[in-house]
Amino acid sequence: MTAVRAQNAATTTVSATTGASSTTSTSATETSFAEALIASLSLGATTAAGSTTAGSTTAAAGTGSASGQGLVDAAMAYVGVPYVWGGENPATGLDCSGLVQRAMADLGVDVPRVARDQATLGTAVASLDAAKPGDLLIFDGGSHIGIYLGDGRMIDAPKPGKSVAVRDVFETPTAIRRVLPEASAASAVSATAAVTDAGTSSLTTDAGTSSLTSAVDLQRYALTMMSEGVAA
Repeated sequence: MTAVRAQNAATTTVSATTGASSTTSTSATETSFAEALIASLSLGATTAAGSTTAGSTTAAAGTGSASGQGLVDAAMAYVGVPYVWGGENPATGLDCSGLVQRAMADLGVDVPRVARDQATLGTAVASLDAAKPGDLLIFDGGSHIGIYLGDGRMIDAPKPGKSVAVRDVFETPTAIRRVLPEASAASAVSATAAVTDAGTSSLTTDAGTSSLTSAVDLQRYALTMMSEGVAA
């Protein structure tokens, strides 16, 4: 940006010897640059707001507000969907890992398709006593998976002939994985993304509120440049 200003200044000096028409050209160039700067910042902000953030090493979250309780709420929408082995479409049926994948997808989170791979996501939880709503409950080393609701309850797609349902945790899980944070923690998570073009700034999202600090300063600077160009 400094280089551009220096270049425009040099052009203005030349215009002093060539006439007012050259000065007008310089002002137009400066104004065009300012308009382009504002446009690029606006585009960068939009792109950054829609970028994804890793929920774990292999689960990519589309929003920093995805939470364990959000996963519970998403899964509850499929209560009554029949169990179908290999099913991943609620219109025709879901299996246990299909339910997890679908509920995660509703939150903008991409996870593997099968239970054994889903069982590697996130971080380990020591016991059912330490589990939180939205934690994944893995049974028989990954042959079955469900979503913990709290108070010893879970939601899963159990087996052929059954439907997605809420029930008691029927046995001690072989593993418990936390992929998404609690709702309170998720609301405090800040998602940052690079905004590039006329310099680099950061987009910070906190509890759904965006703050584009340095980019706003750049936009104000660009508006000042435009007003100077018009005045010239």
